[in-house]
Amino acid sequence: MAQVFETIMLLCFGASWPFNIAKSLRSRTAKGKSIYFEICIIVGYVCGVIGKFIGGNITYVIAVYLLDICMVSIDLALTMRNRRLDRQRELEEAK
Repeated sequence: MAQVFETIMLLCFGASWPFNIAKSLRSRTAKGKSIYFEICIIVGYVCGVIGKFIGGNITYVIAVYLLDICMVSIDLALTMRNRRLDRQRELEEAK
């Protein structure tokens, strides 16, 4: 039963990432985004996976962790791209 609730928690946390990814794609800016925050989220998910392996509790829940890690990683990559685009725009405006 604990795995069911852990899965629900991960799905609830993970539900926001597709919206963040879509916003990052549309806005093409990193304003209001934190790379450090996204890295902390990824580290937290990785620690959850490691905890599963250490505890010998390898179940389907790991797939949800990995899905969440993938989504946050995609948003992190988009944030880094958007920071580069922001810098390019700032340089163009300064000219």
